[in-house]
Amino acid sequence: MLIQFGFENYKSFKDEAILDLTATKIKELSYHIREVGREKILPTAVIYGANASGKSNVYEALAWMSTYIKNSFGYGDDDDKAPTPFLLDEQSAKADTMFEAHFTLSGDTSGKVYNYGFCVGEKGISEEWLNTKAKTAKTSRRIFYRNGDELDLQGIPKKSRENVEIALGKKTLIVSLGAMLKIEICEKVRNWFANNLFADFGNAVSNFYLSTNLPDHFTDNPVVRDRVVQFLSDYDPQIKALEVKKVQTSDEEQKDYYQINALHQIYGSDQTVPFSFRDESAGTQKMFSLYPFLQNVLETGNVLFVDEMNARLHPLLVRGIINLFTSSETNPNQAQLIFTSHDSWLLSSKVLRRDEIWFTEKDKLGQSDLYALSDFVDEKGDKIRNDENIEKNYLLGKYGAIPEIHALHLVSENKK
Repeated sequence: MLIQFGFENYKSFKDEAILDLTATKIKELSYHIREVGREKILPTAVIYGANASGKSNVYEALAWMSTYIKNSFGYGDDDDKAPTPFLLDEQSAKADTMFEAHFTLSGDTSGKVYNYGFCVGEKGISEEWLNTKAKTAKTSRRIFYRNGDELDLQGIPKKSRENVEIALGKKTLIVSLGAMLKIEICEKVRNWFANNLFADFGNAVSNFYLSTNLPDHFTDNPVVRDRVVQFLSDYDPQIKALEVKKVQTSDEEQKDYYQINALHQIYGSDQTVPFSFRDESAGTQKMFSLYPFLQNVLETGNVLFVDEMNARLHPLLVRGIINLFTSSETNPNQAQLIFTSHDSWLLSSKVLRRDEIWFTEKDKLGQSDLYALSDFVDEKGDKIRNDENIEKNYLLGKYGAIPEIHALHLVSENKK
């Protein structure tokens, strides 16, 4: 499970931002809390904020970190793979970006916590570290530390250290290289990041790709299709079945294409009529797109990060998805859901704890800040109570993270 994710000097975040999924001492919805070793971790987090406030940059930061970890073994010194720093400050624009995560491995009952991070810029990796802490240990154990060209590989097996030293490039991470060299602890860390999933419904290109992404074995296994139908029928009971037809094309790559029809029951009859899935509602299509992600992480116990999850979905559907993760019955493997949203209804629905609600706000200098509702202190120095009307106060701007609405002026071209 993800315990904490931090990053610094990335896009609109100049200073360090920390998304902390550790449960605080607040009392509401205590059944959300998952105990792993000594850690008490939350299964969900939602990030609110005005447009361009930086909430999508939190999503992109973890996605960028994960992608770099998965692929850096193949990066050469000449590859342009640097992240985008905070550009509105001369020093920050030239400085490296930092990413760091604290997490536990799915299925590991030992309670061991991993702390992995790195700093990267145009010249490559300037710093990288991996530490572990056992459930019974008072201090962490260093696995490796890298500072420029200096390497401390004390936690790497001796037989593998020379191979790491020889093959390590400026833009290659030790954990990525180590995984390719079959170093077990590096494989575990790399795979944890590689198995986390990201779905960006705020991007038109990504949204189109997601809509064409089929669940595993959907085309050749009727059992899988029946499961998808069962999932969709909770939201659209008129869909009784899904049929798949292979489409003949002249594609030179010989890629298989399929037409999906949803079979709707005719009123007053046992017969069904096929509708092209493209004609289904945007909400039904999005639920179909989400299905493989939800199925995957709930089975494996990984993290799913969704940008703009509320788009084209009724609030009750969003609530239903959240409940999949907060219930130990439907989420026995301790999967986590992190998502961005504009849907303020969730704030007063008693679905989320105060420490599961986060905000991003951008100041006049263009710098974003990330903070939890449970840490927010009002003008009197008081923290937010659970019995407050959180949705109303949010829309009134009490917690920040809302857009400043000014008059919109439409100027005619002929007006002087």
